[in-house]
Amino acid sequence: MQHLESKHKLVTRWTHWVNFPMLMIMIWSGLLIYWSSDVYRIGFGDLTVFHFFPDSVYSALNMGHRLAEGMSLHFFFMWLFALNGFVYVAYTVISGEWRYLVPQRKSFTQAFQVVLYDLKLRKTLPPQGKFNAAQRITYTSIIVMGFGSLLTGLSIYRPTQVAWLTSLLGGYQAARFEHFWLTMGYLAFFVIHIAQVAKAGWNNFRSMVTGLELVETPLKAKQEVAGD
Repeated sequence: MQHLESKHKLVTRWTHWVNFPMLMIMIWSGLLIYWSSDVYRIGFGDLTVFHFFPDSVYSALNMGHRLAEGMSLHFFFMWLFALNGFVYVAYTVISGEWRYLVPQRKSFTQAFQVVLYDLKLRKTLPPQGKFNAAQRITYTSIIVMGFGSLLTGLSIYRPTQVAWLTSLLGGYQAARFEHFWLTMGYLAFFVIHIAQVAKAGWNNFRSMVTGLELVETPLKAKQEVAGD
């Protein structure tokens, strides 16, 4: 026998679904800005192994020559992105939900066990709560990354007005480099997160839409129902 249980509160679901399109707009508009100076690559000396991003990507996505559009979108939605993040973090702290989210002492060991289980190299999962150890580490990291994006973004948006912050981050070029790699981190997170959601199935997805999760009724409760 199964029954529905509350898993995610309304504020958590609301900020999650607002954040998804907001972050996608931020990444898209950021790439429109990056087009004007796409200097980052992976390589050694004059040898380039991989370039972020080749001209074919800009052409396929029609991203070229849209710097002004990218800047206007990026600098407008960053305030909404920041506000949504502030609401989520404030709610998490005030409600006590942070206890289910922040990594614990054993989280890194258990997260490795979760990875082994997902790779079919381990037969059983470590103890699971509202979020498993890997999720605790990942979701907390995303919050820290969001804060880092705001700081690095502000430092390259207003390098003169917040010169102290730009200097603290290593200067304009260093802050821009950090901002770029945080964005790459979000893209990697999206791919992994969507794959994990698909793997977890409809029940997990429904809990983030409706707040309710279908769980097995404990044996004792089943016996009490049968007794009635």
